[in-house]
Amino acid sequence: MAVDMSEAIRQLIQDRGMSEELVLKTIENTLIAAYKRRFGNADNAIVRFSDDNREVSIFAKKKVIDGVYDPVSEIDLEEAKELSDDADIGDELLIEVDPKDFDRISVQSAKQTAHQSIREIQKDSLYSEYKDKAGEIIIGYYQRERNGTIYVDLGKVEGILPKKFQSPRENYHVNERIKALIVEVNKTPAGLQIVLSRTHTEFVRAIFELEVPEIYDKTVEIHKIVREPGYRTKLAVYSNREDVDPVGACVGLKGVRIQSVIRELEGEKIDILKYDPDPRRFIKNALSPAEVKDVIILDEAKHQALAVVSESQLSLAIGKQGLNVRLANRLADWNVDVKTDEQFEEMDISAESRRAVSELFGDSGDYAEEYDEEISRISELPGVDEAVAAALLENEIDFIEDYLALSDEELANLKGVTPLQLEVLRKLIEENVEIVEEDTWPESEQDDDNAEEEAETGETSPDEDDEEEHYECPECGASITLDMTSCPNCGIGLSFEYEDE
Repeated sequence: MAVDMSEAIRQLIQDRGMSEELVLKTIENTLIAAYKRRFGNADNAIVRFSDDNREVSIFAKKKVIDGVYDPVSEIDLEEAKELSDDADIGDELLIEVDPKDFDRISVQSAKQTAHQSIREIQKDSLYSEYKDKAGEIIIGYYQRERNGTIYVDLGKVEGILPKKFQSPRENYHVNERIKALIVEVNKTPAGLQIVLSRTHTEFVRAIFELEVPEIYDKTVEIHKIVREPGYRTKLAVYSNREDVDPVGACVGLKGVRIQSVIRELEGEKIDILKYDPDPRRFIKNALSPAEVKDVIILDEAKHQALAVVSESQLSLAIGKQGLNVRLANRLADWNVDVKTDEQFEEMDISAESRRAVSELFGDSGDYAEEYDEEISRISELPGVDEAVAAALLENEIDFIEDYLALSDEELANLKGVTPLQLEVLRKLIEENVEIVEEDTWPESEQDDDNAEEEAETGETSPDEDDEEEHYECPECGASITLDMTSCPNCGIGLSFEYEDE
């Protein structure tokens, strides 16, 4: 018996989004499940479709024998002769089974099998479609909310927007449009689970790729994004072409592009800055919109730096609750401390720099002293700003002693260095180099001056070698000399004995 299936196949293809091949496989599995439920075994069941797939039939393959033991898989010769005159013992015949012979329980089992097959096929089909979309932007509509999680209608499937992936300053309403990033695609017993996010940094990247063609075609590339969702985002960009300004491309003519991104992020502040491989310049840029006077590297190995700003720029550089400097630290991957000019002047910055160098090389005290003694050039000073050393070298000042010999007027006329940088350099020299004023007074001049002093005072300096020796009389203790033959006090005769040395 044949059953017209064309309408059922068409409906499944349209409603479920299934391919024709999968629909036909599902129908086949359904009929075999009903056959097995009715007869207890489906090993000999065969399903066949017409050439145009409009009709489907199920057959039972039976073996012709003389004396039937298993009526499900065997048929008697006489009965087989009625179906085919050429039938003989040992032949196999395909005997069509009328679906009307299936009882209600068999039909119900087949329906369950069909539904299960359709669900599994649909789940696999949707997973294959969405698994490659992770990291892409998708648009859906607010359906409902439960325990803080928003369920979003994405068309074929339903996505979830967990509370942790929602911006704190955004509010949603039923049927409201939601643009989000696909972060996870999972198969679960309940169906396909698509996890969405509006707080990931990659969401900002994807939005910029949609709004800025130069980013999409890689003319301008994003170095790094850091974000405090709902409050502020910092974006470091660079250009692969010299004639393209990366910041200008992201901002757009009259700020059209950046305003579109800000609207999508519900008014979140966005700082777009230029990436620079020089950490000093990059840190300056990262602290925007604050204006930074100078950046001093305290410890390059530990990525510790100091940013000097004016008093009026301090609060802007730090930001509300430290947000701006915190994002700048994450963006530049440096631990940056912000100080004003006055705070900087009070710091012993050079001592800190020297300690940092000692820790960097693991120097002991003896080695540190030896290291200090060897310093003669400005570029050898620990913690010295390389740009300052290079600028002084362009001014033909290489050695520390040459720098110290400069007058205030000469220092003010140096090109390429600021007074603040010179002040830092002066402190470095004081902390790391022992300045000794050498006594260059010639010894001959000292002798002449001594002679003049003796002439003026009438005194001579005693000479121990020329000083006369004195003795005492053994009788009365009076003072005697070697040339005396008797004591001038008591008159006793004197004689002296000399020992050969």
